[in-house]
Amino acid sequence: MSHANKPSANTTLRDFADLKRALNNAAKEAAARAEKEKAERAKREAAQRSQEADSALFKKAVGQVNALPTSDRVTHQTAKPKPVPASRQLDEKAVLQESLSDEFDVESLLETDESLSWRRPELGVDVVRKLRRGVWALQAELDLHGLRTDEARVQTSAFLREAQLKGLRCVRIVHGKGLGSPGRQPVLKDKVKRWLVQSDRVLAFVQARADEGGVGALIVLLQPGKSGPSPSN
Repeated sequence: MSHANKPSANTTLRDFADLKRALNNAAKEAAARAEKEKAERAKREAAQRSQEADSALFKKAVGQVNALPTSDRVTHQTAKPKPVPASRQLDEKAVLQESLSDEFDVESLLETDESLSWRRPELGVDVVRKLRRGVWALQAELDLHGLRTDEARVQTSAFLREAQLKGLRCVRIVHGKGLGSPGRQPVLKDKVKRWLVQSDRVLAFVQARADEGGVGALIVLLQPGKSGPSPSN
């Protein structure tokens, strides 16, 4: 080899220094990776020990658990309720709020006798008399005690709808005497009368007799269903 092709001493030293730095960097990176893996492994082991400790504590608190025998086990299939379209519920609620108003003036439509009553103009007075005497047997009852006005309105409308769909003719609505209301005023009593007068499902109503609830209830005659008889005039 000629003298011109030999590397200089400075070049050899620089190459050695670069190699040394590269080896040091690689060693540091390897050490960092090893330290990270060690920390992650320690974390996993600590989590596993904690889970095992919790499991042991739970088993100690619960005690021995025995599986139930399967030979006498009976499985009951629970019928799922039919889904009710949300849009229908919203529509019914909107119609209800629009049709049953608290501001409707009902007093002018009530008969001012010893027992307040109301009937549609096309019905004869005898219908009210029969309703008061109990000619139509009571078939269902709605108790509004403890309900707020909005809740009572919804319950009343739903009760009338369901009763008519079932073909019921005579029902009782208990609104209470108002003894627990502020000022001991029968708030629901007046509102229920307003709602009933506005409902197309109602033909007539009278205050209940003493043995049926007295001033705390109303006896309501409903429009007949498809198969129900019409009241005589």
